[in-house]
Order: sequence, then structure tokens, then C-alpha cells
Amino acid sequence: QVQLVESGGGLVQAGGSLRLSCAASGRTFSRYTLAWFRQAPGKEREFVAVMWWNSGSTGYPADSVKGRFTISRDNDKNTLYLQMNSLKPEDTAVYYCAAGLSVPIGSRAAGYDYWGQGTQVTVSS
Repeated sequence: QVQLVESGGGLVQAGGSLRLSCAASGRTFSRYTLAWFRQAPGKEREFVAVMWWNSGSTGYPADSVKGRFTISRDNDKNTLYLQMNSLKPEDTAVYYCAAGLSVPIGSRAAGYDYWGQGTQVTVSS
């Protein structure tokens, strides 16, 4: 069992930065593939970033956040991060972290076993 708690969201002006954190419980944190998703009002949940547990390699959507967002993890602190730079109003959403032991496709929400409660990010123009 893994519990995930996000923090670090808030209100920021366009062009600004935020760093989200996701604190995880559980002794096997390092064995989980971790990801960030987001959901804006009236829209489906959208993939933001993934970090694979075994290789540490990362993946991002083709256009929406690549080059602006960076996913990282600290296994000693059981914490996942999302550094968000050059924020845009269209980045406004609730951001969720997710963890999965066996994730076939990193961008698909259905592959993750555990989810946090989400943290709100609002970017003003």
C-alpha cells in the first residue's frame, strides 16, 4: 500500500515557476514508476510526465510541457517532484501524482495503482 500526498500548488503569474512535491509512504518507493497527471475543469485527465523506476528515464507529452517541466525523484526522501517553469494559463489544473508497480504505458492513467488527492495550480495571465 502506498499513500501519496501532493503539495506546492498555488497561484502564479504567467511566466513564473512552481515546484510540486509528492510525498509517498511505503518502504518500496524506489520500485514504483511515478508520474504526474493534470485535470482542468471540464477536461479529461492529461499525462504530464513519467519517471520509470528501473532506468530512471523520463517521458513527457510531445508538445504541451516538454522543455518547461521536469520530473525528478528522491528515493531517500520518498518524494517525487515536478519543476514547472515558464508557466502558461493553459497549465491551470489540478495536478495529481501517481504510482504503479507494473506500468505498461507511462502516459495511460489506467496503469497506475495509487493516486494522490491533487494540488491546484492556477496560472494568471
